[in-house]
Amino acid sequence: MTEQTQRKLGRTGRSVSSIGLGTWQIGGDWGTVEEPDAFAVLDAAAESGMTFFDTADVYGDGRSEQLIGRWRAENSDWQGTVATKMIRRAPAPSLEHASLENFRAWTQRSRTNLGVETLDLV
Repeated sequence: MTEQTQRKLGRTGRSVSSIGLGTWQIGGDWGTVEEPDAFAVLDAAAESGMTFFDTADVYGDGRSEQLIGRWRAENSDWQGTVATKMIRRAPAPSLEHASLENFRAWTQRSRTNLGVETLDLV
């Protein structure tokens, strides 16, 4: 495993790699990405020492989160942080969509997609 510089993630106290993996591409919005290929990307990132994955509920309409969730279930020894985003599911995302009801629905969808009880970072 390659040594990665670690940094504290804001006020979370979490230590994450200074270089993270953006996972928009594994959602498959711009072309098919088979699960083994997506897992190979996540494997390579983890093997290089990355401990920060960035995703969003809209990457592949949740597919990126789902793949990360399945990968994490198979790689429970990976001690990383997954950040996801929300509000972008709204037809024309703006702060008017930032209601408690929407926040709860989007949070639950991401929790389900990622297969976790608690999201690491939103």
